[in-house]
Amino acid sequence: MPSSKATDTASSAKAKTTTATAAATAKPARKRSAKRLDIRLKRAYDAPDPADGQRVLADRLWPRGLAKAKAQIDFWAKDATPSTPLRQWFHQHPEQFDEFRQRFLDELASLDAQHNVMLTELHERLARGPVTLLTAAHRLVDDDTPTHLHVLRDFLESH
Repeated sequence: MPSSKATDTASSAKAKTTTATAAATAKPARKRSAKRLDIRLKRAYDAPDPADGQRVLADRLWPRGLAKAKAQIDFWAKDATPSTPLRQWFHQHPEQFDEFRQRFLDELASLDAQHNVMLTELHERLARGPVTLLTAAHRLVDDDTPTHLHVLRDFLESH
């Protein structure tokens, strides 16, 4: 019969191996801020509301027919939006949102890897309080239809 000390040592070694194996195979945890970010989505044509917090236009193009003074935009995050080729591709293939989402996330990740000033600015604004991401897209009216704002919001919350 093995001694108690030998059994404890074997159990301890097995536990360390199991823990090391689990740590090596585990997916890296996403960065999460201690505080939940307050990101809202809204059409740029909707009237400003004090509850909007910082109003950030997240479209590459300025909304047609919208006067800058009336829009009350605090920041234009032009470079944190889908590239022109990706935007044009998605307009031709709106049914392929999952593919669009992955391509846009790849673009955002490459911006993030370059420590993009635009993404840094968005994170700083989010640290100060609510941010409302604005778009001219008509699709935002239907909450069940995702847009690039949904992808951008998810990206900001996970980075």
